[in-house]
Amino acid sequence: MPVEFLTDEQAEAYGKFAEEPTRPELERFFFLDDVDRDLIALRRSTHHQLGFALQMCTVRYIGRFLP
Repeated sequence: MPVEFLTDEQAEAYGKFAEEPTRPELERFFFLDDVDRDLIALRRSTHHQLGFALQMCTVRYIGRFLP
Protein backbone atom coordinates (compact mmCIF):
# COMPACT_ATOMS: atom_id res chain seq x y z
CA MET A 1 0.00 0.00 0.00
CA PRO A 2 1.41 3.43 -0.88
CA VAL A 3 2.28 5.35 2.26
CA GLU A 4 4.15 8.31 0.81
CA PHE A 5 1.54 10.71 2.21
CA LEU A 6 2.11 9.46 5.76
CA THR A 7 4.85 10.63 8.07
CA ASP A 8 7.33 7.99 9.22
CA GLU A 9 5.62 7.95 12.62
CA GLN A 10 2.18 7.46 11.05
CA ALA A 11 3.42 4.70 8.76
CA GLU A 12 4.99 2.88 11.72
CA ALA A 13 1.78 3.10 13.77
CA TYR A 14 -0.52 2.05 10.90
CA GLY A 15 -2.51 -1.09 11.69
CA LYS A 16 -1.35 -1.28 15.30
CA PHE A 17 -2.65 -0.27 18.67
CA ALA A 18 -0.22 2.63 19.08
CA GLU A 19 -1.58 3.82 22.42
CA GLU A 20 -4.30 3.08 24.94
CA PRO A 21 -7.73 4.14 23.63
CA THR A 22 -9.38 7.08 25.34
CA ARG A 23 -12.78 6.78 26.99
CA PRO A 24 -14.61 8.37 23.98
CA GLU A 25 -12.75 6.01 21.61
CA LEU A 26 -13.73 3.01 23.72
CA GLU A 27 -17.37 4.11 23.64
CA ARG A 28 -17.28 4.77 19.89
CA PHE A 29 -15.37 1.76 18.60
CA PHE A 30 -15.75 -0.96 21.23
CA PHE A 31 -19.39 -0.65 22.27
CA LEU A 32 -21.40 -3.61 20.98
CA ASP A 33 -25.04 -2.80 20.25
CA ASP A 34 -27.87 -5.29 19.75
CA VAL A 35 -27.14 -5.71 16.03
CA ASP A 36 -23.48 -6.45 16.77
CA ARG A 37 -24.37 -8.97 19.47
CA ASP A 38 -26.85 -10.71 17.15
CA LEU A 39 -24.14 -10.99 14.49
CA ILE A 40 -21.65 -12.32 17.04
CA ALA A 41 -24.18 -14.88 18.32
CA LEU A 42 -24.29 -16.50 14.87
CA ARG A 43 -20.76 -17.83 15.36
CA ARG A 44 -20.31 -21.50 16.31
CA SER A 45 -18.67 -21.46 19.69
CA THR A 46 -17.77 -19.00 22.39
CA HIS A 47 -14.18 -19.00 21.09
CA HIS A 48 -15.37 -18.02 17.62
CA GLN A 49 -17.72 -15.42 19.07
CA LEU A 50 -14.94 -13.81 21.09
CA GLY A 51 -12.57 -13.80 18.12
CA PHE A 52 -15.22 -12.32 15.85
CA ALA A 53 -16.05 -9.58 18.37
CA LEU A 54 -12.36 -8.77 18.79
CA GLN A 55 -11.84 -8.51 15.03
CA MET A 56 -15.00 -6.40 14.67
CA CYS A 57 -13.83 -3.88 17.25
CA THR A 58 -10.25 -3.87 15.99
CA VAL A 59 -11.20 -3.15 12.40
CA ARG A 60 -13.41 -0.30 13.60
CA TYR A 61 -10.62 1.21 15.70
CA ILE A 62 -7.45 0.77 13.62
CA GLY A 63 -8.97 0.06 10.22
CA ARG A 64 -7.42 -3.39 9.76
CA PHE A 65 -8.01 -6.95 10.82
CA LEU A 66 -5.53 -8.57 13.19
CA PRO A 67 -3.19 -11.06 11.48
